[in-house]
Amino acid sequence: MSASDIARTHFSAALRDAEAVGLGSESVCRSLLGLVVSKYLESRTVADVQSELRFVAENCDPETDFVFIRP
Repeated sequence: MSASDIARTHFSAALRDAEAVGLGSESVCRSLLGLVVSKYLESRTVADVQSELRFVAENCDPETDFVFIRP
């Protein structure tokens, strides 16, 4: 089992739990993102975490290729 598989399993469970108690996925996603950032900050600098988040934000469009992918 990969790290992605583990994360996907728990993410799906969190969304199901939220739906079961009437919470939206937006609030769960925001809460999980906050937890991820907090965990990152335990071992990484603020600038490094900001860089990581910036990379994800700048490359989140599924219709756009990553800039480092060559045709």
